[in-house]
Amino acid sequence: MSVRNWLMSGCLVMLTGGCGQDDAAQVPGEASGPEAAPAAAADRSDAVRTNPLRDVYFGDTHIHTVLSFDAFLMGTRNTPDDAYEFAKGRAIEHASGFRMQMKKPLDFLAVSDHAFYLGMMREISEGRIQHALSEAVRGAVDPAGSRAAFTVAIGHVADITRARAEDPAVVDDLDDRAVARSAWREIIEAAERHNDPGTFTTFIGYEYTASGLEFQNLHRNVIFRGSEVPSQPFARLDSINPEDLWDWMDANRERGMEAIAIPHNSNGSDGWMFQTTNWAGEPIDAAYAEQRMRNEPLVENTQVKGTSDTHPLLSPNDEWADFELMELRVASTLPSRPEGSYVREAYLNGLLMEERDGINPYRFGVIGSSDTHNAAGSFEEDNYWSKTGVLDIEPFQRGSVPLPDSPADAPEYAQSTARFWGASGLAGVWAESNTRDAIFAAFRRKETFSTSGPHIRVRFFGGFGFDEQALMENPVSHGYDRGVPMGGDLPGAGEGAPGFLVWAERDPDSAPLDRLQIVKGWVEHGEAQERVFDIACSDGATPNALDHRCPDNGATVNLETCAVPEDRGAGQLLTVWTDPAFNPNQRAFYYVRVLENPKCRWSTWDAVRAGVAPNPDLPATIQDRAWTSPIWYLP
Repeated sequence: MSVRNWLMSGCLVMLTGGCGQDDAAQVPGEASGPEAAPAAAADRSDAVRTNPLRDVYFGDTHIHTVLSFDAFLMGTRNTPDDAYEFAKGRAIEHASGFRMQMKKPLDFLAVSDHAFYLGMMREISEGRIQHALSEAVRGAVDPAGSRAAFTVAIGHVADITRARAEDPAVVDDLDDRAVARSAWREIIEAAERHNDPGTFTTFIGYEYTASGLEFQNLHRNVIFRGSEVPSQPFARLDSINPEDLWDWMDANRERGMEAIAIPHNSNGSDGWMFQTTNWAGEPIDAAYAEQRMRNEPLVENTQVKGTSDTHPLLSPNDEWADFELMELRVASTLPSRPEGSYVREAYLNGLLMEERDGINPYRFGVIGSSDTHNAAGSFEEDNYWSKTGVLDIEPFQRGSVPLPDSPADAPEYAQSTARFWGASGLAGVWAESNTRDAIFAAFRRKETFSTSGPHIRVRFFGGFGFDEQALMENPVSHGYDRGVPMGGDLPGAGEGAPGFLVWAERDPDSAPLDRLQIVKGWVEHGEAQERVFDIACSDGATPNALDHRCPDNGATVNLETCAVPEDRGAGQLLTVWTDPAFNPNQRAFYYVRVLENPKCRWSTWDAVRAGVAPNPDLPATIQDRAWTSPIWYLP
């Protein structure tokens, strides 16, 4: 039997991963000393069924609740407990009153409220703290009041940031660490209540919200492996230099508190996220590279505020580079410079540094997450509630339908940033069990992938000397035995070109698959190069041998009803691919991109439901997708 006939064989189950983990009892946590957080529920991994060949789990590590200053000002009153209930598949209430619920639950979740001003807006609103912002905070109950309060609060943050740049001793009168510690314990206790090893995993976490003076986004989510966490998180109020965060994480690690930081929205960093110098402007050295990779093995490359994979100006020969881009700095209308802001270019610059200096600070994997400020991620194009509470819940607020009282013959649309936002994203991991230890280990080894919303499943192995018969009999076991999975390093073996095993399966609640692609990056004559190869096509087609592109499969979208054909596209795609331009002496990375067939974007669904034409300035359709972490070939 050939590789192309695998889809007809029973071997496919080995690629999909099993389902239905056994439930395990939850052990209540116990409080410890004043300098430590409450002890966690034991992971009880010994009581949970494990799969050494690993199963797929989907989750979200970027959730904001009532405890985040901005989410509160946007009208959100949902708690960390509400966020976990939503992730487990239950409905919770939006700030505007309707019920939010996903089509299917998640497997893991981390609430990641902003560490600075943690819990403060709730305290001010309820009158326990008096402040100059009190009146504005109490007025954040409708769109106008919410917008005014948010503007005042962001202005306060900017003023304090500028003042501290000149004098680090400046005191921020919103920085109440007692309130922050109390809210942090609330986050910890909620995570412990909902952690259910083998069924649903929670992680204790928070967002470190650093930025430059001109809104250059340097945000990270800090995710702890288990129960041992500090009594208070490190916040931008301590330092806006991420290298100080890494020092803090290293110190915690020595005390048994293991964590990773996951950068997000590099697209809004104005080139600051993936620089070739450190914070002080000095060239990156080995110590920097080692510390960054020790603390940041992953990057969030897709979420509601845009996708950070690549940009058309950086990848002009990639027809799919123009995908769900938000080209503004976060919380501003300032443009964000593409160079230094996107993941693929960072991979390429990492190869160049490795070639020249033997160091690489950008050998990271990828995940997606939502960055919802409703305590509930909005992942589905046809079931979309956007991000910012009462500020963008109405379609006209997010620019998808004309403004009220807009002339029918010359419709006018809100120029809100929300028009660039998307129903994204999710983190996918391959782990032995649905437990903290197993999923965190997958984070560490980068056996992770991201999706722009759908539950697309994808596996990716690279290796030398794959045996076709062994692959047919046990593809995953052979992939691990004779190669490496996504996130791994593949050393040269002197055996010709490596083979890459790639498999993907559609989300049954989304569109069929269009094609599988491999994105390759390499260094040649001192310059970074990239190329996209189509490696498997739907509907029985094969990639053209000259341009390595699949033919159009003919899938269409009815923009009046959003209907899509089910007789175009694939439920699963599978291939073993060999790089036709492989050079055993060139460093390279390879990662997989999976494309769905087109379907209506959320903005078109808004228009269809309102009975109006879609906004012509917004994409009418979307090809949702998944990206794997790379495999790095090392000569």
